[in-house]
Amino acid sequence: MPHIALDENLPGISALFAYRPETAAPLKQLAEVLLRGPSSLSVGERELISAVVSRGNDCTFCSRSHAAIAAEALEGGMPVVEAAWADVDGAPVSAKVKALLHVALAVREGGKSVGEDLIAVARAEGATDVEIHDTVLIAAAFCMFNRYVDGLATIAPDDQEAYQGMGARLLQEGYTRL
Repeated sequence: MPHIALDENLPGISALFAYRPETAAPLKQLAEVLLRGPSSLSVGERELISAVVSRGNDCTFCSRSHAAIAAEALEGGMPVVEAAWADVDGAPVSAKVKALLHVALAVREGGKSVGEDLIAVARAEGATDVEIHDTVLIAAAFCMFNRYVDGLATIAPDDQEAYQGMGARLLQEGYTRL
């Protein structure tokens, strides 16, 4: 049960965006730029970063919704996301993406957990400074989004299938159309 009066027909951050449209606009724009804007990382790779960070933060709504988008965007679909959730190093993604996921998970623990060793590995695997920057910002933003969604106890279906339509729609339409 949400801690504040939210539209019970809207899950997760959707209910919060409806509740405070004036704060929703910049948050949606941030998500749009980070996850959909121009980047050498694919939409699927960036969505995978958000899904893995959200899973690490135990945020059901964010991990499942971004997993659905990543699954739509990545070759291999949901099994790739599930593999990354279980073991980044065993996931069927590039070595660069694995290194960036490790950076993102360190950000999830705390900003100072991102050490030179993680950055050196990411660079050795071909990550650019912009990709490292964006990975850190995606991870930091999703820590905020996760705490926003769970801090107000929004409704979050636990069944991954409930998020499939949302994932396809968000991949098609982006975040500013929410």
